[in-house]
Amino acid sequence: DDLEQIRVFRPALVFIAVDTPTVYPGGYDHGPVDRVLDALFALGKRGKRADLVVTSTVLPGYCDSKAEAASAHGYALSYNPAFVAQGSILHGLRNPDIVLIGEADDIAGDTLERLHRRMCETRPIFKRMRRLSSEISKLATNCYLTNKIAFANAIGDLAVQVGAEAEKILDAVGADARIGSECLRYGYGFGGPCFARDNRALGFFAQQNGCALLQADATDRANRQHLDLQVERYLSDYAATEPIHMHYVTYKPGTDILEESQPLALAERLANAGRTVVIHEQAQVLEYLRNEFGDLFEYRLVE
Repeated sequence: DDLEQIRVFRPALVFIAVDTPTVYPGGYDHGPVDRVLDALFALGKRGKRADLVVTSTVLPGYCDSKAEAASAHGYALSYNPAFVAQGSILHGLRNPDIVLIGEADDIAGDTLERLHRRMCETRPIFKRMRRLSSEISKLATNCYLTNKIAFANAIGDLAVQVGAEAEKILDAVGADARIGSECLRYGYGFGGPCFARDNRALGFFAQQNGCALLQADATDRANRQHLDLQVERYLSDYAATEPIHMHYVTYKPGTDILEESQPLALAERLANAGRTVVIHEQAQVLEYLRNEFGDLFEYRLVE
């Protein structure tokens, strides 16, 4: 809250972890990171080198664009994003599969690797590279996962359509070591604060640089198509007078996040089609829904 304290504390390592809101048609609002950097640089040049590390999700090329200004103020700028899931962030930070380091130089990379080795409870794989490469790697990872989720739902939709066993098919596909079962389940489409926007952002960045990333666009369209098929199936499976109970509408259970929530999108589509939709949720989620949707739904509190 008060960067002036850096004058007193003089840390050798400074992390910036602030929000970068989504900007349409793709990319992020880097303003929150810019404001921290401006305030930091306004304190003057460091007498001794310090490492400055951006962890916020940014569009590729952002950190390189700020590296010269950082160096002029005594900071070596690196990129070190986290791969964490909402609802288990601390666990994710301590137990990552990989640690991605876009290092300013070998000194910065060594410093960050030592820090993570002390902090992690597991033995993650360290991937060290240039800043631009690490920014693309962060988005590419989430882009691939959205692709996998959309593929699983497309195969599941096909299986349901022809009377086959969706879960058993996907279990068989995931048993192949080249594919793996993680994120290969039939259910809601992808949503939340990371997957959808990172998928679009990578496609946007690719377009900006004359390289169409067809997978990103196809995955986004597949996600929307899956929702359309879910709506059709619910309208078919439930009688017109039968209430449809939804036991969560956040983007995934165990969170209160509604950003790009596929369960909420389904509930809204069904309610707008004239069906009675009963939402069972936490108090804070119900309060938001009442303010946003009024009597479109019926509401039930769950503890």
